[in-house]
Amino acid sequence: MDLALLRTFVTVHRAGSFTRAAALLGLSQPAVTSQIRTLERQLGRPLFLRKARGVTPTTVGDELAHKVAPHLDALTEITEAGLDEDSAIRTLHLAGPPEFTSQRALPALAPLIDQGLCVRTAFGPADELLSGLADGHHDLAITTTRPRGALLTATPLCDEEHVLIAAPRWAARVGGPAVVQASGVRALAPVPLVEVHESLPLISRYWSSVFETPPAAASAAVIASDLRAVLACVTAGAGLAVLPRYLCAEALDSGEIIALLDPPVPPLRTYFLVTRMGTLALPHIARTHEWLLRAAVDW
Repeated sequence: MDLALLRTFVTVHRAGSFTRAAALLGLSQPAVTSQIRTLERQLGRPLFLRKARGVTPTTVGDELAHKVAPHLDALTEITEAGLDEDSAIRTLHLAGPPEFTSQRALPALAPLIDQGLCVRTAFGPADELLSGLADGHHDLAITTTRPRGALLTATPLCDEEHVLIAAPRWAARVGGPAVVQASGVRALAPVPLVEVHESLPLISRYWSSVFETPPAAASAAVIASDLRAVLACVTAGAGLAVLPRYLCAEALDSGEIIALLDPPVPPLRTYFLVTRMGTLALPHIARTHEWLLRAAVDW
């Protein structure tokens, strides 16, 4: 039996779609459809049920995938790894949010880069990154969204603490953390908001978690789509914001900004390290995956 047909079959089984499998394999959708039909003719049994969106494996398809997938993965590992020591040095395509990837992930990979790993990065929102990963454009993705489906596998990477911050003059004007603690959102009413999006995602999440109420303001005074720009605006005195602690820790330590509240249970957001099914068989992806998980222990 042709191994290429089996490889296409396993990819469709994992992707749940001829279109997505075609993107992963670098083939056209008609070519994938043709290969699956050829395999079905050889076996004399249908392997997939065609649905309005994607395909569902038959019981025969599930049984075949269970039998052949581990062996195909092992063959892929052998052929991709090669026989020499330098064969594991490859280009890794890493996707993630720009701030976290820049401040955390890329610096953590410096030792691997020093050993010869090449890295290419892509930034964007979680849905876009996960779609790109599923379609084979990235090797690893860091997101705050846990993916659904069997094609992508997510491992919790770390939690980030969110902090309510403002410049010292605004902190003094509202009376400092003690007044905010006692009066809640009423003390913050005079302060302009600085956010990354019109929907106020970070402020809304913080208000809901800590104050148990939505923000009174319908919009922010400043919208800056990069968290580093938000920090710069707050440091300059443009208003208050909610930012991850890792991003503003240095400014907090220097006194350039003030934490307006220290809640007993600060809001947290989880980052996930996401891979496509089967790609951890590739040495350069597996090594980077393990390295990031190890580095994240100190984050």
